[in-house]
Amino acid sequence: MKKIYYSVRSSLKRLFDRIRNEDLKQNLMLALPFWVASLFTGLIAVAYTKMFTWAEEGAHAIFSTYRWSFFLITPVCFLLAWWLVKKFAPFSRGSGIPQVMAAVDIISPANLNKVNKLLSLRVILIKIASSLVMVFGGGAIGREGPTIQIAGSIFRLVNKWLPAWWPKINKKNMILTGSAAGLAAAFNTPLGGIVFAVEELAKTHINYFKTALFTAVIVAGLTAQGLLGPYLYLG
Repeated sequence: MKKIYYSVRSSLKRLFDRIRNEDLKQNLMLALPFWVASLFTGLIAVAYTKMFTWAEEGAHAIFSTYRWSFFLITPVCFLLAWWLVKKFAPFSRGSGIPQVMAAVDIISPANLNKVNKLLSLRVILIKIASSLVMVFGGGAIGREGPTIQIAGSIFRLVNKWLPAWWPKINKKNMILTGSAAGLAAAFNTPLGGIVFAVEELAKTHINYFKTALFTAVIVAGLTAQGLLGPYLYLG
């Protein structure tokens, strides 16, 4: 895995070194992390939605056929989901939205360890696993909140893995854009994600990265919408 990571870094450096237009180079380097993270967000949101649906259908099939199994499967699944969260990622509990907002509020060099507990690869894996186990056990939970924390974690990881020679990207803006992308992917609504991002970032220098932000949210939302179709129909 590390070999692939360093190979990609080297290839990107050679590619960007060939670009003579400094403005174009700077804009591309600032936007690329947002685009990559948004694409992963859309794809993972789609996979998560599919697995969520399978877990719901599996639970329905079992409980409809063997109604007594509710008394066995539900407690076991609830206990397993609780153990996964408590053992491996305590901050993956709940909907996930408060964790993202907390990460945005506290992010600073002094609090990076706390932010890493709120948004990380481990949180992504345990969030997905525990929620699927809960759904299979008959739990009444949704996937939208977890998708937002998953998206925030993806954007945080992409920002964290940028090489030292890459232009610095504001960590808070990256996480907020991840939240907006997660919102767009969860509900298949790119416009809703953009509105959320603009509201949250209205007091910051949004002009410096608005193109990257908007395109990232659109990519995540359209990826989910293209693979899953509209979230719902009215009328």
